[in-house]
Amino acid sequence: MYRLSIAGVFGLYAEGGPLIERVLRLLAAGMLAVFATGHAAAQQAYPARQVRVIVPFPPGGSNDVVARLVSQKLTEIWGQQVLIDNRPGGNTIIGSEALIKSPPDGYTLMLTSSAHVITPLLIPTPYDALKDFGPVATLAISENILVIHPSLPAYNLRQFIALAKARPGQINYASSGAGSPSHLATASFELLAGIRMQHVPYKGGGPAIIDLIGGHVQLHFNTPITLAPHIKTGKLRALAITGGSRFPALPQLPTFSEAGLPAFDLKTWFGVFVPVATPREVIDKLSADIAKMLALPDFRQTLDGLGMAPLVSTPDKFAALMKSDTTILAKVIKAGNIKLEQ
Repeated sequence: MYRLSIAGVFGLYAEGGPLIERVLRLLAAGMLAVFATGHAAAQQAYPARQVRVIVPFPPGGSNDVVARLVSQKLTEIWGQQVLIDNRPGGNTIIGSEALIKSPPDGYTLMLTSSAHVITPLLIPTPYDALKDFGPVATLAISENILVIHPSLPAYNLRQFIALAKARPGQINYASSGAGSPSHLATASFELLAGIRMQHVPYKGGGPAIIDLIGGHVQLHFNTPITLAPHIKTGKLRALAITGGSRFPALPQLPTFSEAGLPAFDLKTWFGVFVPVATPREVIDKLSADIAKMLALPDFRQTLDGLGMAPLVSTPDKFAALMKSDTTILAKVIKAGNIKLEQ
């Protein structure tokens, strides 16, 4: 039996030992195979297989609509299927937990809105919204429209504010969930308008809009992407939209400034996250591909038609935006005494 040391190997090989020659050849072949495998893995293009996008809201709302637009475009760009996984409930906590428990390999993403930084300001969460997620990129920023059920005797913003003041606590407003952007928008509106309404939270914008159309609630804030079709058919009455100019698809709809409440201008952003331990090179690749997608003329045109504007950012800029929004929204929540049970 041979006892092989480095010196022994080379000594025996020099003497022409056939066994040692075979051993060395096998070792060399093995090392080449390992190197080739590792090199191929390193060079493998991302993504190499199906990608899942968690949406912490039910189908039908603005988050879901944006996610489906993005998944369709990324499927075209990557040549890999991008599937939507709706995980509603718990004020976005259920879907957010599903993401941070996923493998940090870039094959599970989460698309959500500014609700991501609002929820932890209102209730305890099993995660830190700023530290336990890997921000990849923002996608878009959207205006918000105030709509009411047509049964209310108010045809403009001033009339509605007067009606709400005459009926304190009697008008029910729907939100996409306690702590959602629509909840915060309505609470801010109440504060600025000097009115008081009753909050009815839902598990997403889709269910909220269904009940609003059915007359079970009377008011709702949401994005043009989800409300415009119902406004055009007359199922909902729009009173005002945020922003500095009118929405092209609804040219008769005044801005809040035109309608008499210029201080109100709360917008909603949408962005993509990965588990925090995801390799930086994967995050950078995702961010770069999303930036390319947002630069496509057809995609920008689609966003514009939905009342949204592309919002391009690097992972670091996205992290800074969340930190800034957390500070600003915390002040709004405190000023309005906004609580989860509202």
